[in-house]
Amino acid sequence: MKRSLATPLAAATLLVAALTGCSTGSTSGGDSAAEPTATTTAEADAFPVTIEHAFGETTIESEPTRVATLGWTDHDHAVALGVVPVGATKITWGGNEGGSTDWFDAAVEEAGAEAPVRYDDADGAPIDEIAELAPDLILATNSGVTEAEYAKLSKIAPVVAYPEFPWTTDWRTSLETVGKALGRADLAEDVAADTEATIEEGKQAHPQLEGAELIYGYLAATDLSSIGMYAPEDPRVSLMRDFGMVDAPVVADAIKPGEFYGMVSAEKATELESDVFLTWVDSEKSLETIEGDKLLSQIPAIAEGHFYAETDMERTMAATNPTPLSIPVIVEDFLPHVAKAIEGA
Repeated sequence: MKRSLATPLAAATLLVAALTGCSTGSTSGGDSAAEPTATTTAEADAFPVTIEHAFGETTIESEPTRVATLGWTDHDHAVALGVVPVGATKITWGGNEGGSTDWFDAAVEEAGAEAPVRYDDADGAPIDEIAELAPDLILATNSGVTEAEYAKLSKIAPVVAYPEFPWTTDWRTSLETVGKALGRADLAEDVAADTEATIEEGKQAHPQLEGAELIYGYLAATDLSSIGMYAPEDPRVSLMRDFGMVDAPVVADAIKPGEFYGMVSAEKATELESDVFLTWVDSEKSLETIEGDKLLSQIPAIAEGHFYAETDMERTMAATNPTPLSIPVIVEDFLPHVAKAIEGA
């Protein structure tokens, strides 16, 4: 699929009426969109550029100036490249009071820009809210956009979707793709190099992570009958591998191809051998329930004290959706807990 970048404001405005009913999300910034801000410029001969993705390919004819994002990472990647979106998904899980994150807000403030309009994607891509912003590019490289939603969004502006599967795009791939889409491929390489240096600093500070077998799981105090495990392709697991960790052998058996998550019965708790078990919980009370359960407490890493459950939801958000903006937060505030869990502390 190809689409020209040029999308007139009038056409986008008319689309609002045509697409009414496609989304029930709400725009948190009113009807007025933030003024676009860019602190960098596109590189020479960057356009036109064609990007392949899960739904075909998208051609961007010239430098975009009004960028909208979907998913929970593309806005970070855009800002890391000096482009502040006019619209971005509201962070309803692990976000701050403004439906954003502290690291994103700090980067926007440093750019001297207005915060983007935030729209809720709880009921799917908010088509009409995005159309109101008249974007000339929509980034969704790590999102859950469906093919039907992609077709509707493509009537508003060119859309760059995820390369293969929803919600599984690692930060490197997202950054590289966003860099191409914004005409800042060389800058994306520089940002990646700086981020790799931050990761290396984390590895050097915590050598016990190297070679440690990991299960990154999900345990729910409201349902103690099952144990969730995230796939190697999930961004949070992928980042832990960047720090030198490896997948526990039992993970492969729990994940179906193309999925970022799998489930096993709590009856198999004793079989889930790993050097460390990482997860997150919504409260200390939930953690107490999980640790006191007769089955879940038999997960070897929990029984032996090699277990860490993050209770700070913003730190959980950082670890779940690593980006060049959030990885420094992970290294400073999350990684030390992982290291202590490996040591059994």
